[in-house]
Amino acid sequence: MNKISRDATNDFCPQTLMLYGTYRSDGTPNFALFTWMSYYWNAEDNALGFMAAIGEPKLTLDRIRQTGMFSANLVTEELLPLADKLGNTSGYSPEKAAIPLDTEPGVKLPVPILKASPVNFELEVKEHLPHGEGAVLLCAIRNVQYAPYLADKSLSVEERARRVRTVRSVTETYFGWDGRPLGRWGEPQRRL
Repeated sequence: MNKISRDATNDFCPQTLMLYGTYRSDGTPNFALFTWMSYYWNAEDNALGFMAAIGEPKLTLDRIRQTGMFSANLVTEELLPLADKLGNTSGYSPEKAAIPLDTEPGVKLPVPILKASPVNFELEVKEHLPHGEGAVLLCAIRNVQYAPYLADKSLSVEERARRVRTVRSVTETYFGWDGRPLGRWGEPQRRL
C-alpha cells in the first residue's frame, strides 16, 4: 500500500467522549466535554489509573487544579445533545451555569456525577504535569459506577456495547458505536 506523509493529526483514531465534572466555587456542578483520555498503570496504588489531557485554559481545569479531583462521565447517544452544548459553551459564561443538569454526588469523592451517564469515574489527581496552558493529569480511580446492565455477565460484551451506545469523535464529527454519523461538532445541541 502506498502512503503519503502529512502533518501530525489524530484523524481516524476514534476518541471516546467523556464529560468531566467539577463543582464551581459556589457549589454548583460544572461539566465540560473531553476526548483526550486513556488509562495507565498506577504503580503507587497497584491499580488501573486514568490519564486526562486538557489542552487549553478552561474552568474545568481551574477547578481540578484547585480541588485535585473530578468525575469522568461516559457520553452516550442519549447524552450527546447535552454533551455537545456543554462542550461548546465556555465554563466562564453565565449561559453554561444555567444549563440544567441532573446530578448526584460521588460515592467516594465530592465530585458531581451525571445520573444519565451509564459509567462514572471518581478521580483523584496524583500527578499534574503542566503543558503550556493545559495539563496532563494522572489520576487514581477512587470509584467506578456502572449501570447494572453493564455488569450483567449474562449479556455478551457485544450486547452491552450495543446497549450503552457510546459516542466517539473523529475529524470534528460525532459517531455512534456502530459507525453512524451523529453530526458535526455543534450540531447535536440544536436538539435540546
